[in-house]
Amino acid sequence: MADEKKSFVRISDVLVAYALFVMQNYLTDVWGLSLIHAALILNIWNGVYRILPLFFLYLVDKYLGYLNLLVFTSLAYAAGITMVAVSTPPLANASGTCKRYEPECVGRTQKGILIAGLALIAVGVAGNLVSLLPYLNLKKSSGQGVNIYQIIGLFGVVVVSIAGAIALPYIRPPTLKFGIPAICTVVGTFLFLTGFSKYTNDPPSHDSPLFNVFRVFVAASLKIFRSYPVSNKDYHGHVIGKTEFTTTRCLGGLHKAAIILPGEDPPTGKSWTLCTVEQVEEAKIAVRMVPMWMTFIVCGVVAAIGDTYFVEQASKLNRNIGRLKLPIQVLLLARRSTKDWLGGKVTKLLEEFRTDLAPSFGIAAGMLCSILCCISAALVERKRLNVMRSDGLLDQPDEQIKMSIYWLVFQFVLLGGLEAFLENSVSVYYRDQSPGSVANYLVNFIRGVTGLGYMCSALSVYVVGKISEKGGRKNWFQHTLNRSRLDRYYWVLAGLSLVNMVVFVFVASFYRYKKPEECGRRTPDAGGGYTDGYNEGDQNRS
Repeated sequence: MADEKKSFVRISDVLVAYALFVMQNYLTDVWGLSLIHAALILNIWNGVYRILPLFFLYLVDKYLGYLNLLVFTSLAYAAGITMVAVSTPPLANASGTCKRYEPECVGRTQKGILIAGLALIAVGVAGNLVSLLPYLNLKKSSGQGVNIYQIIGLFGVVVVSIAGAIALPYIRPPTLKFGIPAICTVVGTFLFLTGFSKYTNDPPSHDSPLFNVFRVFVAASLKIFRSYPVSNKDYHGHVIGKTEFTTTRCLGGLHKAAIILPGEDPPTGKSWTLCTVEQVEEAKIAVRMVPMWMTFIVCGVVAAIGDTYFVEQASKLNRNIGRLKLPIQVLLLARRSTKDWLGGKVTKLLEEFRTDLAPSFGIAAGMLCSILCCISAALVERKRLNVMRSDGLLDQPDEQIKMSIYWLVFQFVLLGGLEAFLENSVSVYYRDQSPGSVANYLVNFIRGVTGLGYMCSALSVYVVGKISEKGGRKNWFQHTLNRSRLDRYYWVLAGLSLVNMVVFVFVASFYRYKKPEECGRRTPDAGGGYTDGYNEGDQNRS
């Protein structure tokens, strides 16, 4: 029954995702916020919940364990979506006289409750990203296989995904639109907690690989004026063929963190003055990946427009297919279906071509999708503006335009392709290129970098807007969608994405790759044997 209860939690997650997909429209239509202000709130929220997993991973390793974090963040998640539902004007109006879904009925009380609710949802989403799947994997590794409840739960998630995409959007009052997912989430969380005593607890390891990286830098800094030892045996934890230094041109200074000074006994616990060779190698891997990480920021900037400006465009287009009027959530379904389907294909393809460069090609393919997505979005937005002007709707932002919403499908599919290629290629990349102890941190670090891209989206809008209004010209970003020139902004992002892909290819071509099957680094000597990967002739490198 525990698995059935967890599946109910996942079902409620699907409904919340559909409800939050239209948050951009809610903020502009009900709150009366400008296009840019509403996008700023959502981009900050998207960025925060992608950055938080790094902090939560540290808490899991040092103090909580996966189950305790899952319980805490599930409660935060349920409280958050409940607060979002309560923040709607009919429920949170202090005077009780203004119950309309209009800007004049939204005061400080509603705004404060909604922002707090979104913050708690960010905590809940981040906690689930960190703890839910790893905890389920721990159960599988302990011998608890798939049972009939898991199959029923999976079937329920699929059914609710389809039913939610069709039914929930037709519920017009925001109180019910957010209230139904809130009720399901509270019920799902309650069911999950009722089975808490039957769940297998996982004690924390009280050790954090991320913390070890900081220790390496501190220890190396304290020994910066020390000379390199003559023998590799003077490095703490050095074992030929197992734990030894790899040749590097610019990070050799970190090797000093493992130098055993005369009269110094290697500590049995954690030390800020002495680290092992293995810990130094993990720190070097993390540092070498920094230039590649930075290229993912632009991917986050592109992904951000899919949750904000694309949704605003979709709400103003014709959703009819014959007599059937479909909701805009079908675009979210198209994006996620593409991501899930293509993601499996990408992983399978990378498994078949197990070369050191295969994941980099996958990442580059994702960046190509981001370029094509921006180009497609620019062309479609230009067409939308022409149709809007021909119908005389420039100053009627709430009127529907005689243009099908399904012109946007291609750009949503390309967004799904960007996420599929990027996330799955990065996962394979870190599985092959990094030690298992830090791989989980690195994958979540990439998610955090992408989240930083969401936040930088607001900065890019500000900078591009300021540049666009130079010379007395009109700013590309106005209060309403019809008055804005998002097509030009999309062209800027297309050019930025192209430059970003070129930078990534340059960085990836100079990256020192480790073969996927490598566990250690040994190099053949002239006699056919093996020597240390650390050359004593390189002692003075830094």
